[in-house]
Amino acid sequence: MILYADDYMVVADKPSGLLSVPGRGPDKQDCLVTRVQAEFPDVLTVHRLDMATSGLIVLGRGAEAQRRLSIAFSERRVEKRYAAVVAGTVDADTGEIDLPLITDWPNRPKQMIDHDIGKPSLTRFRVVGRGEGRTRMALEPVTGRSHQLRVHMMALGHPILGDVFYAPPEIAAASERLLLHAEHLVVPHPDTGVNITFISAPSF
Repeated sequence: MILYADDYMVVADKPSGLLSVPGRGPDKQDCLVTRVQAEFPDVLTVHRLDMATSGLIVLGRGAEAQRRLSIAFSERRVEKRYAAVVAGTVDADTGEIDLPLITDWPNRPKQMIDHDIGKPSLTRFRVVGRGEGRTRMALEPVTGRSHQLRVHMMALGHPILGDVFYAPPEIAAASERLLLHAEHLVVPHPDTGVNITFISAPSF
């Protein structure tokens, strides 16, 4: 699970189905952060992945490293790319989805598109392969909204396979897990500022 560790940061590969951080209640305390803290007690959360999403997460060791990494994320100096398999054939080889998102409060934790009060949300996409009624995608979230990639793919008309929140039942049932994986992460080191690249191949 731990791919990299030094005195300032830890990079882990989260499996699908594991929370990033503890949830509410004693049954939701097992998560990536607590597992990593068993080996590195000083790690602190910088960003998260959905429980259903697998892949790369970076954690800061100590408050100062966490602060520097958090600033890098907020200033968009971190490059993130996800692998996804979506339903149907995406015609465009590349493109952008620019649709504002907001929490769907009556249906939390779901998000929805709202052109009046939604927060700006931008996703860039590239088709990696097509076949058998599905498309393999490389997705780059320029912004980092909750469920951004899942909602944007749904809005494009090509929901992610295994997405129980946003896909129609037959597409949600097409995979035992959400086919979304954080596969590529470039992050400035919190001590040196030098970019480090991490790669995790998806299992699907």
